[in-house]
Parts: sequence; C-alpha cells; structure tokens
Amino acid sequence: MDRRKFMNRAAAVAAASFTAEMTLSQRAEAFEGVMIQGLPYHVGRPVICEPDRERSMAPPGSRIGGGGAPSAKLVAGMNDPRLPPMPKKPTLLDFYRYRIPNPSHLLQSANLAMKNGMDEKVILACLLHDISVEGFLRTDHGFWGSQLVAPYVDEEVSWAIQKHQALRFFADESVGYEYPAAYREWFGYDYQVEPWVQAEYDEARNHRWYMTSRLITLNDLYSFDPDVTDIEIDQFEDVVGRNFKQPKEGLGFDGSSVAHMWRTMIWPHSWL
Repeated sequence: MDRRKFMNRAAAVAAASFTAEMTLSQRAEAFEGVMIQGLPYHVGRPVICEPDRERSMAPPGSRIGGGGAPSAKLVAGMNDPRLPPMPKKPTLLDFYRYRIPNPSHLLQSANLAMKNGMDEKVILACLLHDISVEGFLRTDHGFWGSQLVAPYVDEEVSWAIQKHQALRFFADESVGYEYPAAYREWFGYDYQVEPWVQAEYDEARNHRWYMTSRLITLNDLYSFDPDVTDIEIDQFEDVVGRNFKQPKEGLGFDGSSVAHMWRTMIWPHSWL
C-alpha cells in the first residue's frame, strides 16, 4: 500500500471528527489514533478495551458504563471474562500480548529503529512511546506513557517518551524529520502551537537527551506501513530484558508509584 495515500486517508478520516473547540494537540492526537487504527490488528486484541465497542461486545446481562450496578460476575472476581487472562506476575511483554489492542504501530516503530541501527535505548523508547495511547489514555499520551514506565527504564528513555509529544510538531532537518504534511492540510500554514507545547519543545531542544526523543519522532512518523504485518513482540525480548527493569512481583503488584496504572490496564472495567 502507498504510504502517502494511507496517511492522506487517515487525515481525511480524522478531519471529519474535528470540532471547532479542539486544540491543535487534540487534533494531532486524533490523527495519530486514526493511523494506528488503520494498521492491521493483532489477532488476539482485546477489542472490549475500545470504549466505543463496550456495549456491542458486552455479554448478556452485563451493564457497562451506564447507571446501576454491574453484573456480580464482573465485580466479584475483577477478571473480565471478555479479556484474555493475564499471568499472576505479568511482564511488559504480557501487556503487549494481552492488553494492548493494536501493538502494530509500536512494533513497526521499534523495528524501524532496530533496522536503522539505533541504540537500544532508542529502540526501547520507540517500543514504548505510544503505550499510553493503546493501553491507558490517549490525551497527553507522552506524559502518561512516560510516567507509566519511569520506574523501570533509564531516565533518558522516560524523558524522551514525554518530550516526543511536543517534538513531533517541529521539523529537524539534521535527521530528516519533516513537519507532517497532514498538519498543514488540517490547520493551514499560519497556525501556532499552544504555548505549553512550544515551552516543552524549547526545553527539549537544549537538553542533552534531545536526540533520543527526536529519534522517536523520526521512527514514529515514518514507520506507519499497513503492509508490514509480521512483526512480533518476541523480536524485542532481548532488548526489553536488558533495558526494562521487570519487577519480580509483576507489573501492577510491585508497590511502585505507578502500579495502579498497570492494574487499570489489567482490569480496565473493574468496579472495585
């Protein structure tokens, strides 16, 4: 499939959902979301994690997102029967297998970084950069994703994940990163990013880890390829093993400051 046509189609779909009240950042999040959803889905994706499909996928007798009490079956055990069971001590790779609905973009991004001979920190950062988009929260995904992994990765990696959210709006000819053409089509040539985005960029641009975050954007924007379907998370097992501090208790159960975020991903519909 032609990559430019793919991105233009994604831009058109995203634009149809825009409202006058949406900020530039919110529109950019919508665009990236459409591109991710346009990639081939993982066979075992837990589609129930998609809010717009909760009601259509709910089993008879269940109440999701409405008034009243949920079904006793879902409350009592916390394990949602509509989702694949998680191991008692889940690893990062387990979340890619059982809780991230569509890991294709993350895998493509990390694969491109690996093919380009990037440092393992960059490969890991690419593998993790949109983990919040797919598994937790889309809004301010760089910040949420950074917090989610901070206790388990080098500070440089978590910093780079946060800053890539702002850097994607700014070109860098030194590495061949162009300003996304779709942004010009949506917003015109004269718009300005929000002040906080500009401040994030200014801070990152003069930081010693700038290039790590910049390489995320490079391997992010240019990795979208709907024809690449054979990348598996197992390809990155060694990189993860060397660079991700997997807690022996399992993610979500190690008492860290972000354990609750991982538990939310394990039990996205828990009423407890």
